[in-house]
Amino acid sequence: MAVSGTEHRGWLEITIQIHGSAHESLSAFFFDLGCTGVVSEDFQDRSLRAYMPFPDDPDQVRTRVNVFLRDLKDIFPDLPPFKATFNRIGNQDWGLSWRRFFHPERVAPGLMVFPEWEPVPASVDGHVIRIDPGPAFGTGQHSTTGMCLEAMERFCPARPWSLLDVGTGSGILAIYGAKLGARIIEALDIDPEALRWAKRNIRLNGLEGAIQLSSRPLKDIDTSFSLVAANLILHEILTLLPLFPRLLDMEGRLILSGILRSQVQEVERSASEQGLCADQTLHREEWACMVFCKS
Repeated sequence: MAVSGTEHRGWLEITIQIHGSAHESLSAFFFDLGCTGVVSEDFQDRSLRAYMPFPDDPDQVRTRVNVFLRDLKDIFPDLPPFKATFNRIGNQDWGLSWRRFFHPERVAPGLMVFPEWEPVPASVDGHVIRIDPGPAFGTGQHSTTGMCLEAMERFCPARPWSLLDVGTGSGILAIYGAKLGARIIEALDIDPEALRWAKRNIRLNGLEGAIQLSSRPLKDIDTSFSLVAANLILHEILTLLPLFPRLLDMEGRLILSGILRSQVQEVERSASEQGLCADQTLHREEWACMVFCKS
């Protein structure tokens, strides 16, 4: 994320204390605002933090954030008042600022995730993934990612199988697919920065050659898979749903996460219209992860 030809001016950190039910709307706004990273993991106060290269006019950014929060209050009238803080972070401090959010954790029954900079004890049970998430992408600690990983454990076939990871981010789902024995893995993301970090994490785990990274649009994928996993926001899930059935083999499973409990019926109804049947739904906190098969 270096600024070519100039000295990097650092980062603007925006912190909003807000209930998780509003994180999806707020995250989408932050990315539209120009933020390159959003973190909603591991905060006791359920705050959400977003990061962007320090802008030329920070007051304009502050105004846009406050106007959006005022409008958001109309959508979520029962939530406590929102509090926003803005902090400038020097570029030299970025790595240390990021690392304080990320600690070793068992994110699924059979998986421990360790930051790149943490040693892995010899006594760890199950699979281990090492991750350097970069400034924008998941570590497995968020409920939506953890449930995806758990669903992959439950539904990976005993036979030779394949995985399509839609919106790979840090690459953690694709990497776990390789750990669980997938023979063919394709990981998609439209963000070049995400693909760069995913490539780094694949290398950290010694899986070069096992995972194909691609920026191809989902509509251009012409093969079917045993598992298709997509940890996205609701709007993206509903937009992509018509494409998923043809990407599943006859016994395949579609794993969808990033869904609030209140959105489950809407997703189930839309999936049914595409010939998909809900197989299982996992819940953590206010989030749901839904597993579908072909009807």
